Amino acid sequence: MNYQHKNLAGGRWNELPFFEQMANVGSEVERTIKWKDKNAEFSRMAFERALELLDLSLSDKKNIKRLREIARVREAIVDYFAGANEYASSDESWRKYFYAFNYAARLGR
Repeated sequence: MNYQHKNLAGGRWNELPFFEQMANVGSEVERTIKWKDKNAEFSRMAFERALELLDLSLSDKKNIKRLREIARVREAIVDYFAGANEYASSDESWRKYFYAFNYAARLGR
C-alpha cells in the first residue's frame, strides 16, 4: 500500500496513545471540512489521509477493545464525505466528536 503517512505507517503510529491517534484523525477530518468548499482536491486528499489513519488505528493491537468504535467512525465518515449521509452527520457533529479526543490528548501530555 502507498501510505501518505509513511513514518506513522512504519510503526510510529502504534506508539501513540489512542486519544492522540484519534486527535490526529480529527485534524485530517477538520482539513477535509475546511477545504470542502474551497478546493475539492485538497479536501479529497485530507479525507484519504483520515481514512489511512483510521485504518492504522484499526490494525493497532492495543486498540482491540475499540475496534467497533473505530470501524463505526470510519463508516460514518465515508457516509458523510463520500456517501449519501444516511447517518445525518454534519460538519459541526464531527468537530464536536473529535474535539473530545483533542482535549483528552492534551490532558495526557
